[in-house]
Amino acid sequence: MSGDDLVFKALADPRRRELLDRLAVRDGQTLGELCGHLPDLTRFGVMRHLRTLEEAGLVVTRKSGREKHHYLNAVPIRQIHDRWLSRYSSATSRALLDLKTELERPRRIPRREKARTR
Repeated sequence: MSGDDLVFKALADPRRRELLDRLAVRDGQTLGELCGHLPDLTRFGVMRHLRTLEEAGLVVTRKSGREKHHYLNAVPIRQIHDRWLSRYSSATSRALLDLKTELERPRRIPRREKARTR
C-alpha cells in the first residue's frame, strides 16, 4: 500500500481523526491520556488506532521511561493537500463551485406563475 493510501485509510476513521485532533490540541500525550478522550473504546482499541496512525506517518512516538508519548506529524496531510487538493483550488474550480451553488439554490415562484400552475 502506498504512503498516500495509508494516510487516506488512517483518516477515513472518525476515531482516528479524533485522536489526531486531540494531539493537535496537546502534543505528547500518553496512551492513558488519549484513552480518556475515547471512553467507549478499550485501551487495546485505542492502541490499534494509534498503530494505524503510526504506520501512515501521522503519529510519531517517543519513549520516556515506561511511558510512550504520541506526537502529531502533519507533514503527510500537507503532502496530500499539496498533491491532491491544491490543484482543485484554482479560480476555475471556485467558479464551478459557485455555479453549482447557484443552480442548486431553491427558487421562489412568482405569484402569477403559481396561479397559472393551479
